[in-house]
Amino acid sequence: MEKGLSLPQDCRHFLHSLRMRSKYALFLAFVVVVFVFIEKENKIISRVSDKLKQIPQSLVEANSTDPALVLAENASLLSLSELDSAFLQLQSRLRNLSLLLGLEPAEEAEEEQMLEAEEEWEQLEPRPPAEAPPRRHVLLMATTRTGSSFVGEFFNQQGNIFYLFEPLWHIERTVSFEQGGANAAGSALVYRDVLKQLFLCDLYILEHFIIPAPEDHLTQFVFRRGSSRSLCEDPVCTPLVKKVFEKYPCKNRRCGPLNMTLAAEACRRKEHMAVKAVRIRQLEFLQPLAEDPRLDLRVIQLVRDPRAVLASRMVAFADKYETWKKWVAKGQDQLREEEVLRLKGNCESIRLSAELGLRQPAWLRGRYMLVRYEDVALRPLQKAQEMYRFAGIPLTPQVEDWIQKNTQAAHDGIYSTQKNSSEQFEKWRFSMPFKLAQVVQAACGPAMRLFGYKPVQDAASLSNRSVSLLEERGTFWVT
Repeated sequence: MEKGLSLPQDCRHFLHSLRMRSKYALFLAFVVVVFVFIEKENKIISRVSDKLKQIPQSLVEANSTDPALVLAENASLLSLSELDSAFLQLQSRLRNLSLLLGLEPAEEAEEEQMLEAEEEWEQLEPRPPAEAPPRRHVLLMATTRTGSSFVGEFFNQQGNIFYLFEPLWHIERTVSFEQGGANAAGSALVYRDVLKQLFLCDLYILEHFIIPAPEDHLTQFVFRRGSSRSLCEDPVCTPLVKKVFEKYPCKNRRCGPLNMTLAAEACRRKEHMAVKAVRIRQLEFLQPLAEDPRLDLRVIQLVRDPRAVLASRMVAFADKYETWKKWVAKGQDQLREEEVLRLKGNCESIRLSAELGLRQPAWLRGRYMLVRYEDVALRPLQKAQEMYRFAGIPLTPQVEDWIQKNTQAAHDGIYSTQKNSSEQFEKWRFSMPFKLAQVVQAACGPAMRLFGYKPVQDAASLSNRSVSLLEERGTFWVT
């Protein structure tokens, strides 16, 4: 009986030993699995943590802020990141359980964990600031008595544009150039280089040409300062100085001498810049400005009927046109040849620049627009919209209001920017002698044909308002 009872006892010992070994084996397997799981978790958390640690530094570099302040201000952001990390850990445990049960491949699970960690970083990473609109540099290129002061006001009245009225006047008064040949090319280069510096807001360049020379960057002799609103606004308009009088004061307020440093700073703060210039005649000399990566040049060439230009100049610059006036009044047989050649040269210079712009060379493509003053006078708001669209600058209601108020005004002074424009642009027709019109038509025929100005054959046609002197033209906008 004892031998029969000993066999079950041995079986029990064997079974107990087998169960104990199985438990130890399962425990060791569990420990290994947990260790592998912890190692993977630590790697993922470490990568996310490293990226989170970079956030304060990037914010400091972007905003020049103390790191401690950034951490304090972004405490809520870091708290959320901790919650997200805890959620990821719980999600990882569920996935690992799926792995143990053979429900999900290990490689796919690890890849998804990496993708989620990257998505978390992208959500926490600060977004870059919106890009500022490109700064435009607009040149209103014209000649005297073409209505450029009036058209220039379209840009002067816009608050985000730093507008300069005839800054190159100082160069003409300081540096003497003879007309024609190498001297004409030399003057064009000087005007171009000064214009480039002005577009870069280096207003100190003008100090070399202002007479008398500024002291400590202060001057009271800037030409027509009052025609540039940007030079008469705060903080450029400094308090009035006793017994110091500006030669060209601001129109609507009294300011102290112009501080070139404050003016340059105001130029840099404005979104765009515009310059009116009647002393740049050759468009080809502007190629370096169009190709300068620091500038985004837009050239608007303004032209006017040469008969109207001459009639206006004979009034505005009476001394210079004394010969013409005597010829008209006394009925002499002919004008001096040099007077006619000068007129022809002016017309040809304008025509050649316009033909270059309309040919669309690569360096000027999308940067040139030709505008007739007569079209502006007839449809001022429409033409203003076209010019702003060409320049890539949104037109503000402030400019639209100014146009509405100032194109119906009764003022018509020599330098007035307030005109009943639809009535005034052909006023010259009723006072110009026909023989004077004939001289202009003969000297400026090619330019008149290019711009669409019709010649007249007799005095009756010249003074008859029903006879149009304009050919229809679309917008000369080269894109």
